Amino acid sequence: MAVEFHLGERLTLRKPHPCGGVEWRVERLGADVGIRCLTCGHYLLTPRRKLERATKSHLPPLSVEGSA
Repeated sequence: MAVEFHLGERLTLRKPHPCGGVEWRVERLGADVGIRCLTCGHYLLTPRRKLERATKSHLPPLSVEGSA
């Protein structure tokens, strides 16, 4: 069964990024999923199957101050 990803969702991956960051934000969906490191801003486009295996946990999106 496929894991569902949602735009804006935060992910924790099994391996940390070389910058030391462990949280990523989903920015693009499709056969390839675009994720951005929340520490250094690096953008990575990775196949969905590879990301499903590399994902450790799903976190809710960061709330924006002043939004209703």
